[in-house]
Amino acid sequence: MHLRPDILEGMAALLEAINIKRKRLFELDGAPYVCLSSDISTPTARGGQTLVRLKMRNLLTQAVFDKTFKADDKFKEPDLVLVEATFLYKDADGFNFLDQETFETYTLTDEKVGDDADFLIDGLLIQVHKYNGNPIGLQLPIFVELDIEYTEPAVKGDTSSGATKIARLETGLEIKVPLFLTQGEKIKVSTESREFSGRV
Repeated sequence: MHLRPDILEGMAALLEAINIKRKRLFELDGAPYVCLSSDISTPTARGGQTLVRLKMRNLLTQAVFDKTFKADDKFKEPDLVLVEATFLYKDADGFNFLDQETFETYTLTDEKVGDDADFLIDGLLIQVHKYNGNPIGLQLPIFVELDIEYTEPAVKGDTSSGATKIARLETGLEIKVPLFLTQGEKIKVSTESREFSGRV
């Protein structure tokens, strides 16, 4: 069976719901989404339909919700590119980033940056999502190194394993850290779980 090239081309770019896994990007109703998790439920009854429940984030609005699709529902791949950029500064217009290739400056509003602002320090290398040529959001590295701005001093003799205290980091983010850490130390924080993941 021969398919016309235009049909083949149209088919190549489509993703089936059953193949959409975590971190996969897809387009729905003219907006780009990223899959946060997927759950496939296969029916026990014959003739029942396999369903895919996707937890997804709208990359334009940052809204997160769950939606169920049929396994063979099809989606387009969004015209989305990731561009390497460094964080420059924040001003009244929002957060400013410098494209590492074109040296163009992108400004993302507070809404588009959202909670990611807790990890932005001068010179941090991130990736900017551009949808149809416009910057719409950013992707942080897996870990970011931040200085502890304030934490209670370590208590002598308190070595209970796994015990933690709150530390305020240079961006204002507060997380739990082990008791032995002190003010001024640099630590590694997971941008996904927002938890301490080691000393630098």
